[in-house]
This record gives sequence, structure tokens and C-alpha cells, in this order.
Amino acid sequence: MNTTGMAGMEIDVLRVFCAGDGGHGNALAVVRDGRVVPDEASRQALAKELGFSETVFVDDPERGVVDIYTPGVRLPFAGHPLVGVAWLLDLEVVQPPAGEVWVRGDGEFTWIEARAEWAPPRTLRRYASAAEVEALEVPEPGEWIYAWAWEEEAAGRVRARAFPGRGDGIDEDEATGAAALLLAAGLGRALNITQGRGSQLLTAPGPDGIVELGGRVRLERVLTR
Repeated sequence: MNTTGMAGMEIDVLRVFCAGDGGHGNALAVVRDGRVVPDEASRQALAKELGFSETVFVDDPERGVVDIYTPGVRLPFAGHPLVGVAWLLDLEVVQPPAGEVWVRGDGEFTWIEARAEWAPPRTLRRYASAAEVEALEVPEPGEWIYAWAWEEEAAGRVRARAFPGRGDGIDEDEATGAAALLLAAGLGRALNITQGRGSQLLTAPGPDGIVELGGRVRLERVLTR
């Protein structure tokens, strides 16, 4: 990795899709000044080194241009990085490679508008009960699985767990915005999803194929390299 200009770089570590008490949520690293890690290979190497589900690099904070990486791949779109960076930088629009994502605040929740087709492919696997989802063992790598079951169908309450299956050290994703978008689009209704150990994601399908995705964000710490 090219480390020229990276001395003293600060990285914000957030928790996205936190529970009501501020706990849980999926870890996210945000490099506010993407110029310090200018090329794709260096960004991928840093994301791998940090080891979070995703790391986002901000290339233009005024226009909201961002670049997203897992420890192993670059993503055109991902939910929790966009919710997190929108909250951190107080953005009205975020622009990942997939397209323009509008943002709104609603009390303690930050919401983004996105299209389900922007989400990477996921296998949505329904189970008969929340207990079955909670009892699942981490599967072998190979398939990206979003396991879910109704907790209370009438109220739109869902229990979910996510297994990326990439073999990159992230065996289970604590909170997965892209998969939540796919599920909400497929079911055609608003959802209140509890994922992982207790993270909370909200969805609300809108007009013209748009789905809103919302959650709470907390700043956990700032890393200095």
C-alpha cells in the first residue's frame, strides 16, 4: 500500500443501525479526506487492514462523492456506509458509483433513498420462526445469505441475520442495508428489522421503485494513523 501522505490520517469509526439504547450497529470506517488514499489498490489494502464490514472514502464532501470497500471488494452501493457518512457529514445527497442517493433526517434516524437494483445480489432465505434464524450456524463461504423470519408479520417486524460468505474475515454482517432494501422491495411493505445481535434497520418502499432505509448512527472513536 502506498502510504505517502497518510501520516496523521484520521479515520472516524461509526456504528450504523444502532438499537434504541445506542448499542450494537455495524462498524464503519470513514476516511473524510479521500485524497490521502488516492488509488483503488491502496484503498482496498486499507479496508482489508482495518477489517470492518465496510470502509468509505470521501472524495468530495460538498457533493457527497464516496467510494466504498469491504475487506475484499469495491462496492458500487452499500446501505450502512451511505447512512453512516450522510449522518457524519450532514449531507443532503450522497453519490456512490451506483447513483445519486438523497438523504433526510427524522429525529434520531437518518434515512436514504435508493433503488433495490443497486444492491449487490443476495440470497434472501426465509425461515419459519425468529428462533430458527437465531439458532443458525455460520455457513461455509460461497453464497451471500440473508436469513430472515417474521417476528410479527402484521406489524412488519422481522428477525434477520446476514452471512456474506466471502471468506474475507466477515463471517456475519451485523447490519446490512442493501439486503434490507431487497427484502423491503420484494415484500412491498415497510419493515422494522432486528439483525445480528440487536441492530435495528427501518425500511419504507416509495414510488417509482425507490426504497427508504433508515437507522441510528453513533460515533464510536477516531483512529489516527
